[in-house]
Amino acid sequence: METPTYCVYNQTRESFLSMGVTPADTTFARLKGLIGRVKLKPDEGLWVVPSSGVHTWGVLFPVDLIYLDENHRVICVVEHFPSFRIAPLKVQAASVLELPTHTIYSSHTQPGDELLICAAGEIEARLNQQAACLVGQAK
Repeated sequence: METPTYCVYNQTRESFLSMGVTPADTTFARLKGLIGRVKLKPDEGLWVVPSSGVHTWGVLFPVDLIYLDENHRVICVVEHFPSFRIAPLKVQAASVLELPTHTIYSSHTQPGDELLICAAGEIEARLNQQAACLVGQAK
């Protein structure tokens, strides 16, 4: 069975963070995380769910961390988090995105931003649905 991948879109800033985030939604997947990977490609990432913090023990490269609440609202960002460390715990976090360095900077993601995380095939329909709702509210 193929592991699903998700798109991550910052609705507040209107920018994509990634088109290839893999969920780490089992105990083993969360423990393993990015261990054993040599690097993350520019459009890859890991979505650790549920999680209020992560570690980079055994990870050979720095990552950007985005802590999300249960509604996928950004509660904390950590740029260029080094390897072989334990990231801060955020009790209000429901999940954490581990993305290539400079993702936060290039997408201008900040606490309070609302992210859309869904399958690649759904992203266009979800964005069109939200645009239609906004147009309806403006009338």
